[in-house]
Amino acid sequence: MQNDVITFTRGETIQGYYMLKTVTLKTSNTNNRYFDLTIADKTGEVNGKIWDTEMVGDMELYDGMLVKLRGLVNDWQGQLQVKVERIRRVNSGDKIRIEDFVPSAPHPPEDMLGEVLKYLVKIKNGDIKQITGILLKENREKLLHYPAAMKNHHSVRGGLLYHISTMLKMAERVLEIYTHLNADLLYAGVILHDLAKIDEMNANDLGIVSSYTTEGILLGHIVQGIKDIERVGSQINADRETIVLLQHMILSHHYEPEFGSPKRPMIPEGEILHYLDMMDARMYDMQKALEAVKPGEFSDKVWLLNNRQMYKPAAKEKESSSREQQSV
Repeated sequence: MQNDVITFTRGETIQGYYMLKTVTLKTSNTNNRYFDLTIADKTGEVNGKIWDTEMVGDMELYDGMLVKLRGLVNDWQGQLQVKVERIRRVNSGDKIRIEDFVPSAPHPPEDMLGEVLKYLVKIKNGDIKQITGILLKENREKLLHYPAAMKNHHSVRGGLLYHISTMLKMAERVLEIYTHLNADLLYAGVILHDLAKIDEMNANDLGIVSSYTTEGILLGHIVQGIKDIERVGSQINADRETIVLLQHMILSHHYEPEFGSPKRPMIPEGEILHYLDMMDARMYDMQKALEAVKPGEFSDKVWLLNNRQMYKPAAKEKESSSREQQSV
């Protein structure tokens, strides 16, 4: 039986598969060693303790490790805490899914990558297609699990791919209306605008970011992205203006200097890229804030949304009920 972290209650014995989000070996006031853990699954996380370190044996515990454990849920200073009684590493026979342990994008990474590659095929300009294709290929392995941020929007496993694929679908609709836009530039800009976040952050295959890289801190993904376009563009001897236009798309997509863009968009495709990026980020943050909110109630204040509270309307449910009664 699998007990989800969110359902843990004081006094119960829990058992199941979990991720050890953090593992620290500590020494108590009585000079005894113990493991301090953060036990997590996709529903939440809770503190845990292994007081008897001998039960671990020669098994090395580490951050991000997937385990099967049994333990007693206690209350410590007003917070739930699990006293671990048995623990082992997972094996192939357990047939577990990573998505059950960490917050993940709603679609399989391979499917989302397939969607992105369909838009790469739509790009007609040879230089733009080649630059974009090479950078996608270079980052393919990490792109399958990387989040789009450490804490902000799309900070889930596969979040970067989810962000890109959603924006590409929106871009396609925009191009149906504003037919004067350069589709090649817009599709490439969407695919490349955050791709250098893979070099900006250190993330494991669970999609958990442990830190920012040195270059990520000193330069940031916008500058790193511009460097990548310059490098690949020069390698294939791409048209100079094409390289600069792609770089401008990346450089300007944050729009404001205080958010990392020294230039605001000077081409229509750059303007659209910025608003597609903002729209997708805002919708993600709003949807996340409303997930646990009941109809007719407000969320807590959301810092990412300028400390706004989000409201989940109850009108739809009432309207639906009214229609059902009328049909009867």
